[in-house]
Amino acid sequence: MTELNGPELLPADSAVNSLIIMLHGFGADGADLIGLAPYFQRTLHQTAFHSPDGAQVCEMTPMGRQWFSLARYDPEYLRRHTDSQQYAFEAMYEGACEAAPVIENYIKESMERYALPPEKIALVGFSQGTMMALHIALRQTSPFAALVGFSGALVGADRLAQDIQSTCPILLIHGQEDDMLPVNAVDLAQRALETVNITPQIIKRPGLTHSIDMVGIEAATNFLSTHLQK
Repeated sequence: MTELNGPELLPADSAVNSLIIMLHGFGADGADLIGLAPYFQRTLHQTAFHSPDGAQVCEMTPMGRQWFSLARYDPEYLRRHTDSQQYAFEAMYEGACEAAPVIENYIKESMERYALPPEKIALVGFSQGTMMALHIALRQTSPFAALVGFSGALVGADRLAQDIQSTCPILLIHGQEDDMLPVNAVDLAQRALETVNITPQIIKRPGLTHSIDMVGIEAATNFLSTHLQK
């Protein structure tokens, strides 16, 4: 099995009591999201931050990485079918299923490294990384502490009821002017999660494109601190 590697930020002078795994977006790498760690670390002083590089070379930007191919993704379809519960990025479900074991193994090994239980683990994703975070967290036999997803989507929504193994607190943040993953992706995710009795916290940012702003960072910091410091 492929082994993941990427940048880390560890506590300077204290033991690790929690872990945040950060999953980057399509065409980026672990260095892209590790930049959020210093913001989170201001309140999460004993947290380790890992931001692994995607397992695959990106099919569109050779210098970047990806978790799975987006060759079948059609953003125009999603824009035209804003009220469709059936279409929730089904074309990417198989890709997420194939990518998940490598990330799950990385999380398992990281937990063993720090001797941490699942309730001391949180996932943070951006775009395709959010897709993977949601896919993995909801299929854990033991729930994680929390999940924060920026500018992402829920893949395989119509299979969620049969796949789901556990739940955790979820915060989804999305720009209203996102032209890569239209903002109604977060509405589709919310609708699907509610069918399995999960009520995610949703933040839509006016004027924000496919990116992360300080309002989102602050909201994520507060959310993660609340659920990792119980």
